Amino acid sequence: MTAPLPPIVSEAEWRAALDAQITREKAHTRERDRLSAARRRLPMVEVRGDYAFEGPAGPLTLLDLFAGRRQLIVYHFMFGPDWEAGCDGCSWVVDAMTHPAHLHARDTSLVLVSRAPLDKLERYRARMGWHHPPWVSSLGSDFNRDMGVTSDDCCAPDTDRGERHGVSVFLRDGERVFRTYFTGRRGVEYLGSLWSYLDLTPYGRQESWEESPPGWPQTPPYVWTPDQPVLTRINSFQRVV
Repeated sequence: MTAPLPPIVSEAEWRAALDAQITREKAHTRERDRLSAARRRLPMVEVRGDYAFEGPAGPLTLLDLFAGRRQLIVYHFMFGPDWEAGCDGCSWVVDAMTHPAHLHARDTSLVLVSRAPLDKLERYRARMGWHHPPWVSSLGSDFNRDMGVTSDDCCAPDTDRGERHGVSVFLRDGERVFRTYFTGRRGVEYLGSLWSYLDLTPYGRQESWEESPPGWPQTPPYVWTPDQPVLTRINSFQRVV
């Protein structure tokens, strides 16, 4: 049995249908730009918890996860302490994650956080062949619960054994840390390109065409692209916090 096919039409009919579709898609792009502009105007809340994480190099604080940068994106990767493997859907998200060089050029760090112990995270990382982003354990910390991605109820709605995925965005002002945005469920589906991650942050892509509040950091498009050779960049950004 052959798979069904789209209708076969003339060149003129195809062109008319395509033009109508592109018109709708461009309207969708403009609306997405407006949503991103509204996101850059969201208020923020200070994060006061004294959270502890474990990374390959030892213990870390939430401030450490910024790695000296101004913005931090945390992907809450579903991997409970008693699980033997990470969440399939979260794994697809990480498979699609961009190399961090361009995020770093915009003063933004991207980190995975899970409650599973570090040795399990490291084994799963090796199995999946991931080299970035950094992945740390929040085991023993209230971080996941305070961020709303872990429930004590293993049968809580929209969770898998009490765990849910999501993305939190943080902004640092000196040593003060603020949470600016969170999304979960299908809100993570379009993530993958460096632009899609920067669109979640309070400063956005930081390009002059964006509608941002006065004083937001901005440059002309593309001039902020890292100028290191690709292989050098890949090696230099393997550093794990």
